Amino acid sequence: MDLLRIGDKLISKRRILSSIDRILELRMEGHSQQEVADILGIDRTLISRLESLGEVRKGGRIGLIGFPIANKDEVRQAAEEAGVDFLLLLSDAERWELVTEGSGAELFNQILEWIAQLKEFDSVIFIGSDMRIGLAEAVLGSDIVIGMSLGPSPIKGDRRVDPEAVASLIRSLRV
Repeated sequence: MDLLRIGDKLISKRRILSSIDRILELRMEGHSQQEVADILGIDRTLISRLESLGEVRKGGRIGLIGFPIANKDEVRQAAEEAGVDFLLLLSDAERWELVTEGSGAELFNQILEWIAQLKEFDSVIFIGSDMRIGLAEAVLGSDIVIGMSLGPSPIKGDRRVDPEAVASLIRSLRV
């Protein structure tokens, strides 16, 4: 059910999401914030704040992490050609090898090192399960992480990723 009780109010989550979709559609059609506000009978500042909430940083340094990726060599080449600054792509076998090789302390230190490196980036594209994207957002910040979902967790086996979609995303962040 999409109804939520907040104090005395009964709120329809579906109605809110539908309204946001309509606002964004009108903005993408080229209407100004004020025109959209007038069309929908809402305050222009609401539109401004919604856009600020969803705004993705552009420019700067871009990192890319992804696993488990079947065609990681294709994705790596596309990402490098598009100008990514940090790249970590693993197949399912490589992911499990990383976890099972060495000690827990070594793994923990490696993960902390990657996190420290990624915190220096303006944008981090994370290709993985929905759960792992959420964890990356929690650790690095939802304003930095751009998720490309491979599906719900747990993901077993490698998944194919569209190299052009990755390159296109990187190029759009470069503008």
